[in-house]
Amino acid sequence: MSSPNLDVRDVARLARIELTEEEATTFQSQLGRVLEYVEQLKTLDVSNVEPTAHANPVFNVLREDVSHPGLTREAALANAPHSANNLVVVTKVIE
Repeated sequence: MSSPNLDVRDVARLARIELTEEEATTFQSQLGRVLEYVEQLKTLDVSNVEPTAHANPVFNVLREDVSHPGLTREAALANAPHSANNLVVVTKVIE
């Protein structure tokens, strides 16, 4: 199956991509080869293949939620450029 009905220039225009004449010719032939491959895939019998979203099983790998000691107030405030009344002072960003 070639791609005479699917114009690379039209697709490029929709994607807002400018193509030279050489690029359009190259991509048109590449698109034709891709569509020929898709036609080959359509001939495969997949009636006994279960539909899947992923090739491998997907599951969450979670580590145990363990609390660790954090910084003391003094250590955290020591890293702040400005502090007052045991709080970090930041520049006002909202009028």
